[in-house]
Amino acid sequence: MTPEHLSSLIVDVLNGLVADGSITLPDGVPSDVTVERPRQKGHGDYATNVALQLAKKAGSNPRAFAELVKARLEATEGIAAVEVAGPGFLNITVAAGAQGRVAADIVAAGQAYGASDAFAGEKINLEFVSANPTGPIHIGGVRWAAVGDALGRIFTKTGAVVTREYYFNDHGGQIDRFSGSLLAAAKGLPTPEDGYGGQYIHDIAAAVVAERPDALEADEETAQEIFRSVGVDMMFAEIKKSLHDFGVDFDVYFHEDALHKSGAVDRAVARLTELGNTYEKDGAIWLATEKFGDDKDRVIIKSDGQGAYLSGDLAYYLDKRERGFDRCLIMLGADHHGYVGRMMAMCAAFGDTPGTNLEILIGQMVNLLREGQPMRMSKRAGTVVTIDDLVGAIGVDAARYALARYSSDSNIDLDLDLWAKASNDNPVYYVQYAHARVCSILRNGADLGLAPAGEEFDPSLLSHEKEGDLLRALAEFPRVVASAAELREPHRVARYLEDLAGTYHRFYDSCRVLPMGDEEPGALHAARLLLVAATRTVLANGLDLLGVSAPERM
Repeated sequence: MTPEHLSSLIVDVLNGLVADGSITLPDGVPSDVTVERPRQKGHGDYATNVALQLAKKAGSNPRAFAELVKARLEATEGIAAVEVAGPGFLNITVAAGAQGRVAADIVAAGQAYGASDAFAGEKINLEFVSANPTGPIHIGGVRWAAVGDALGRIFTKTGAVVTREYYFNDHGGQIDRFSGSLLAAAKGLPTPEDGYGGQYIHDIAAAVVAERPDALEADEETAQEIFRSVGVDMMFAEIKKSLHDFGVDFDVYFHEDALHKSGAVDRAVARLTELGNTYEKDGAIWLATEKFGDDKDRVIIKSDGQGAYLSGDLAYYLDKRERGFDRCLIMLGADHHGYVGRMMAMCAAFGDTPGTNLEILIGQMVNLLREGQPMRMSKRAGTVVTIDDLVGAIGVDAARYALARYSSDSNIDLDLDLWAKASNDNPVYYVQYAHARVCSILRNGADLGLAPAGEEFDPSLLSHEKEGDLLRALAEFPRVVASAAELREPHRVARYLEDLAGTYHRFYDSCRVLPMGDEEPGALHAARLLLVAATRTVLANGLDLLGVSAPERM
């Protein structure tokens, strides 16, 4: 029995109590109630505080209200016992047969287990990474690649229609500095002041010359434009390949330059003017963001007629909304924290709801440690650690898992020596090994001619304490996925998988799954093998949400 099923049973009980006049709820019966696993053993399989929440509305005291619910709930099929505890908590023990049925339901659902309709029908634009095409993706961008892609998978699992989008910053001074750095490298000159250094600049400069040998013979302006157009494309091709090799691909690559060339900025300014949220001062056009919570108003069109930095953001946000997205999520680095207020004010200025139509997630710093010392520089990039450095050190699976395992609003220190280990000290190895172990048991069972229980499955056979612990852990998976989507926290899935792996190992140590020696295979072996198969399904589904492989052998 899953927490969701139990919640539904309690709602049915409440509806029955209202229908026969036992209780009165002026606001009606809630559509669902909170059901949680108690922290202490001996307090049942699940607990709910529904009586504490509704008793006052019903004109009753919580314990009396809880007793009414208890009496009806105990008479419900699948419920073994209900206890009223403390001021009115309900501790619920589920019958072994009802709990054991979870294993069969999970195996039947397969890859669909954990899915829900929590975000059904919502169109979500998920913008992440969006590194400038002036160098390889550094470790901060890699964090967003792992977290953003995992969040996209989790949103999809909960019913949303997700578009992964990369904002291609190909407009502005950083591109001029990049092309100037390439030209200088091609001519054997020192890196310009404020330019970009590193071996990759020399590599790309050489590649541009190989493709366009006429570049060095052209005048300065023409040469700069050749290195700009060809070099940016080459750099971005490298970025896309690195991300693809990391398991991250985007649905849309949006070019910033297109906003300025298409008239999108003018349309955005016109819309804001129609809404009465712009004004002219000192020859410039200003957006009145202060009245929407910003610390000051912002220039959007400068006195020379050129768009200010914010103008591109206005046009880009409006473009997303016009493309039909209900939610626009943007993932930014820690250095953009001061940027949030003006963006939310901009959202409100368009008549939208900050935090709903526009969300901004800020990711904190990642520090890499090797032999206990910070790893600060890439051999190729020169100044930063890149996505390829990280993958080269610990592999794609460990990198993705490690970066998605922590709350994105916290700084993390990744010990590369730990994450490269093939031992249970390494969290991703621990989870993947649990999956490989269950696959091995299923193969061994097949070799013995024993398959997971089918239609003849007797769920009441799974009555051992450790079987119950594992069944309850497996039943939590849909809730964990829904919570990860609601809170934008993929790390909840990773931590759940580690707990599940531990629960599985404790079950396996206490409950023999396969017959030994001359022992004849029986119904209990088949039932336990079904529980093992259910564990495999949940481990594989959870790892997939993180973009991490689920190996069958290790």
